[in-house]
Amino acid sequence: MEEQLRVVPLGGLGEVGKNMMSIEYGDDILVVDVGIMFPQTGMLGIDYILPDWEYLRDKKDRVLAAIITHGHMDHIGALSYFLEEFDVPLYATRLTRGLIEVQLRQRHQLEDATLHTMTPRDEIEIGPFTVEPYHVCHSIPDTVGLGITTPAGLIVHSGDFKFDHTPVDGWPTDYAKLAEFTNREVLLLMSDSTNADTPGRTQSEAVLYDAFHQIMREAPGRLIVATFASLISRIQQVVDVAAEYDRKIAIAGRSMVENTAMARELGYLEIPDEMLVELHEIDRFPPREIVIMATGAQGEPMAVLNRLATGRHHALSIQDEDTVVLSSHTIPGNEEMIHEVINRLFQKGADVYYDPVAGVHVSGHASQEEQKMLINMLHPRYFLPIHGELRHIKHHAKLAEQLGIPKQNIAAVENGYVLEFTDGRMEVGARVPGGYVYVDGTLVGEIGPRLMRQRSELGDAGFVTAVVPFNPRTGRPVGQPRIITRGFVFRPEAEDLLDRAQDVVRSAAVVEPGTKPADVEANIERALSSFLRRETRREPVVTSAVVDIT
Repeated sequence: MEEQLRVVPLGGLGEVGKNMMSIEYGDDILVVDVGIMFPQTGMLGIDYILPDWEYLRDKKDRVLAAIITHGHMDHIGALSYFLEEFDVPLYATRLTRGLIEVQLRQRHQLEDATLHTMTPRDEIEIGPFTVEPYHVCHSIPDTVGLGITTPAGLIVHSGDFKFDHTPVDGWPTDYAKLAEFTNREVLLLMSDSTNADTPGRTQSEAVLYDAFHQIMREAPGRLIVATFASLISRIQQVVDVAAEYDRKIAIAGRSMVENTAMARELGYLEIPDEMLVELHEIDRFPPREIVIMATGAQGEPMAVLNRLATGRHHALSIQDEDTVVLSSHTIPGNEEMIHEVINRLFQKGADVYYDPVAGVHVSGHASQEEQKMLINMLHPRYFLPIHGELRHIKHHAKLAEQLGIPKQNIAAVENGYVLEFTDGRMEVGARVPGGYVYVDGTLVGEIGPRLMRQRSELGDAGFVTAVVPFNPRTGRPVGQPRIITRGFVFRPEAEDLLDRAQDVVRSAAVVEPGTKPADVEANIERALSSFLRRETRREPVVTSAVVDIT
């Protein structure tokens, strides 16, 4: 009897980011991409979010390898955490491997990792899978889609793609390989849905040259271009235009510095030595001769652009006549952070260009007509929209149905739903457990929904804490309790309120002798919460601490 093929999306379906796919045949598992997701507004204190690979933990010995489609953080950013649990080889193209090495070196994991370089048109045998990477256009060089031959049939994973006929690196999508897949009959197409609600075609990266020419021609002083540290093609475009205006290039932000160094070393980024200057050297040149490439186009609190906007960067500050360009697409959920950064930059005297006010960014993802083209080229029996929020996935499913794929052959699902293929037939099985795995500093997975709700509550109304000296033998408070508050009221303006709160706490702390401290604290918190809600119509987080003074 033929073994069952199972496809389990563990990230990237129903959200933008943390892309991860598990492909299983029998007892063997192949993983495609292991990325991170950037925190959304309201995810207070969170650095980024990992896929939930709990489903794979009891199958560690069955995971054969991880195949990486390209070097953006939403596809490689969680690898260092993944490799702490799964000792598997990684396969990536040359530039993608270099960017992975940068990440692993930061966490002192590079020596223990097994990395293999793959090249488009390779045929890689991994257990029952034959993996054939093929080149696609995206906003970073060396991006690939994957043909994955299994005993049950051929799967095509599009990766992030668009059909750009004038790519800045001169390397168009491998249409011939896609045609070859068509001749072999595609069982399942998994296709990038990011722009499935965008009509028409995505513009070529080449159109940005005109925008950068105009900005550099008109910018009276320094030009600060913020983009993703891994957006190597965009960095090259800025460098090319800067060279025509005799501007020097400085790099700001550790990830940008390390990624550009790796890309230069591998030959994917060309910056003449005489053109590149250190950040501390830029004051030696007239402002009009400087371009600064910086991180932080998504408003990230610790990135360069946010630090410039808030005046917290150790070596840079916004000057009069500075021009700032945000050359990236806003990740859904980040709008508020980015708008705040833009407003602060204007406040400090900079002129700011950003999409869609100015044409300073082009998406690296296919729009509807290109998505249709891929489906029509491959004629898959089954279709799985990937990489996008639920609205993108649903729109992409409708496109596939319009092109003749039967509705029952389309799986418009979110993370965790298992696609099972038996004798060439697909069924959507039960959903495996999963959720967000938050990274907060050194804490990984220890921050859950309950703590996130507490952080939200603290940010909404602050907190009030009552510290009560208490004698458990008498069941009575001793002296006056201390009321500590932050983010709720300011003591000089609320002295009377807090004095009355002390009386409420003292009364609530009168209990039967021998009552457990935890029960006394619960009594105090109920009484104090009720009092503050009644007096202020606000609900701060209320805690108490009973101090035994016997």
